[in-house]
Amino acid sequence: MTRTTLEFQPDLKADVAILDGKPATGTALERISHHLDHVRKLAGVSTFASVKSANNFPSGAGIASSASGFAALSVAAAAALGLELSERDLSILARLGSGSASRSVPSGFVEWFPGATHTDSYAESFAPVDYWDLVDLVAVVSHQHKHTGSTEGHKLAGTSILQAARVAHVSERLAKCKSAILDRDFAAFADVVEMDSNLMHAVMMTSIPALFYWTSETVGLMEAVRTWRSEGLKVCYTIDAGPNVHCLCLSGDASEIHKRLDDIPGVTEVRRAGPGRGAYIESIE
Repeated sequence: MTRTTLEFQPDLKADVAILDGKPATGTALERISHHLDHVRKLAGVSTFASVKSANNFPSGAGIASSASGFAALSVAAAAALGLELSERDLSILARLGSGSASRSVPSGFVEWFPGATHTDSYAESFAPVDYWDLVDLVAVVSHQHKHTGSTEGHKLAGTSILQAARVAHVSERLAKCKSAILDRDFAAFADVVEMDSNLMHAVMMTSIPALFYWTSETVGLMEAVRTWRSEGLKVCYTIDAGPNVHCLCLSGDASEIHKRLDDIPGVTEVRRAGPGRGAYIESIE
């Protein structure tokens, strides 16, 4: 979860930000300021902002910190400037900071729509938070900030000969995944989730230059998860642009899987999450 507070202050000469207790500089601050420019344009103001944001999980380590962060920043900035934006408009806005941030605005199980225009690409819920008792156990094997971020990785994807094949069948995989969720069919869900994750990393590994996010611990976890599933546990893996492994499972198996993850060498901690509530304004007493 990301918690962000923001205040537009007339006396500021530039945007300032504190991320996880440390002043943001360089590219990180530039991304924040550039995103705030979109919000300022919508509100018709030029005032700079003071931002404080903190995650309860490792940042920049392939656990979707940009998605969470820019969703929170978008909602906070819009509220601070009195903009009354719909959930769809907030999703579109968040996407400008990080593509996957569009999916972090709505709650529950979410689909992100491709679009031919800026206003056509947004995310919306297709099932509520409590529709299926899925649990995400994140096996953390590294807290280090990855050397190549997701944005840079996306730019390299087109250099892989596998990217065209991956994109050609993305609609088919999305349909299978959505159907599996709506049917609560874990076997079908596991098949498409792992295939999509493997395809994404295959593209990164064959890009120019090649991007290798997996470590020996990552591969070991993938093998362990597949073994556990063959033994009857409802669990599968997916991996973002980083070495840490998301072990998606049913809540009834979560305690056993958590215990097994704790016993694997190289796993420094296990974080637990469920379907997200979405981005919201927290009341301040």
